[in-house]
Amino acid sequence: MIQRHGALYAAEHGLDGGFELDVADIVVQLLRRFTPGRDFAVIAEIDGVPVGSAFVVGHAPGVAKLRLVIVDPAARGHGVGRQLVEAALGFARGAGYQRMTLWTMQMLTAARHIYATSGFRLIRSVPTRAYGRDVVDETWEIDLLG
Repeated sequence: MIQRHGALYAAEHGLDGGFELDVADIVVQLLRRFTPGRDFAVIAEIDGVPVGSAFVVGHAPGVAKLRLVIVDPAARGHGVGRQLVEAALGFARGAGYQRMTLWTMQMLTAARHIYATSGFRLIRSVPTRAYGRDVVDETWEIDLLG
């Protein structure tokens, strides 16, 4: 999954190897402190082949983070991304989280569409230089109680 993130984001968005290193760091931290009932991981498969993933990580009391949502290009357009986000939201609500946040980049238009139509709202947008290019970092959140 780490390598796939790095390869896809390099090929599709021109991000350098620092992105893959950050993904690796997120995965390592998740594995080190994974707590069932608090954290969640889902891998989407088609015919037994992994085609996507999403993670929920407890962030602060009552707040979860949606992390590392990815869908393989071969699986796009089949609702996989939406199913991953819905599974993450379902877990977060069931675990008693009140709010969920996520970080993304403005150029990820398909993901942003899924987030917006799932009820997330954009709360912060910051132009920055990261991973060898100019990007716009975004923070989104959803109230899980409403």
